[in-house]
Amino acid sequence: MAATDLNSSDYTTSEKARLTWLIARMAKRGVAGDAVDLSDLQRKFDRIQNQARQRKQGRK
Repeated sequence: MAATDLNSSDYTTSEKARLTWLIARMAKRGVAGDAVDLSDLQRKFDRIQNQARQRKQGRK
């Protein structure tokens, strides 16, 4: 599992910006209440993380 741990240096600048934007959107929705569905934003977040993880594993 240690091979798949990601640091901020494993993300591109674009990915960092997209993750920041998604976190802000999740926070904004979270203000609306606990019953708000965040699954679409979480899937996008996970997709970006998976891309970075695959790129990191490909470098080894």
